Amino acid sequence: MAQKNSLTRGMYGDIKLFAGTAIPDVAQGIADYLEIPISGQDIIDYPNENIWVRLHNSVRGQDVYLVQNTSRPVHRNLMELLISLQTLRLDSAGRVTAVIPYLSYTRSDKKDKPRVPITARLIADMIEIAGADRYMTMDMHAGQIQGFFSIPGDVLTAYHLLKDRLFQLLPTMKDPVVLTVDLGFAKKGRNLAAELGVPIAFIEKRRQTKTNAAKALSLIGDTADRDVIIVDDEVDTGGSMAEAAMVAQQNGAREIFSVFVHPVFSGEAINKLAASPITHLITTNTVPVDSESIKTLRKKRKVDILDIAPLLGEVIRRAHEGRSVGEMFDE
Repeated sequence: MAQKNSLTRGMYGDIKLFAGTAIPDVAQGIADYLEIPISGQDIIDYPNENIWVRLHNSVRGQDVYLVQNTSRPVHRNLMELLISLQTLRLDSAGRVTAVIPYLSYTRSDKKDKPRVPITARLIADMIEIAGADRYMTMDMHAGQIQGFFSIPGDVLTAYHLLKDRLFQLLPTMKDPVVLTVDLGFAKKGRNLAAELGVPIAFIEKRRQTKTNAAKALSLIGDTADRDVIIVDDEVDTGGSMAEAAMVAQQNGAREIFSVFVHPVFSGEAINKLAASPITHLITTNTVPVDSESIKTLRKKRKVDILDIAPLLGEVIRRAHEGRSVGEMFDE
């Protein structure tokens, strides 16, 4: 990644960075990286659950970046994002970029059954209509969701961070193999395995028609007496990741590394992961994880939560200055 240097004034004026309430630690990390303050605003939740936003100072003609997640509570955070975007637009910001580390509803990306919505397209439309000129997000569930946006954006991946951490651990591993939780993630898993220079294995699973629950059927590949790196884009309920770890263990795996980008952790996810044979969990802070959950996971395993703030900070710097983002990753 490029070295940090002082900001230059872009074509849209100076950077104004705003932090929503959903992911304040990442917003502060971005501010620290860019060496700029977070701009002031009031965000008030009224007793009737209406949200009110007021900026402390004008952003007229400025290059504005709003850092706000759509993680839990999803609908409250989504409305705050939309209201904040409109507030910035109505104050005549020169350019407004929505920085959304975790974008909800991306699994609803196609009409695969009769009488169902394509909610990911709806969310994209809402963000644009609310006032965003651009967007930034990380590791969408499906690449085609980029096509739902009519505005330009940067869809980043945290796998560069995860890969760097795995490279640090590789010398300590025995005959490592990458394992994907299902065949749908095979392409991304294969790419990661190729970069690490290790083989790949797959878990085949199918969804039951009546319950829509996924059931692992078999493991394709060799995990016997090997350290296994299980990869996925996000862990929601924890069922697929915990089951994959169990299948790997049943097939002779030694150490089991769980590697994923978004720690959504819904319902009993923490308990499922805590009870699983995973020995090392590696994720990021695209979704905030409370300290009690981290403490529970660390009782029997190592846990690494990698910080995405420097990555987002550098991308914001380059977007502001009109420089290539792909150069950061030799693309």
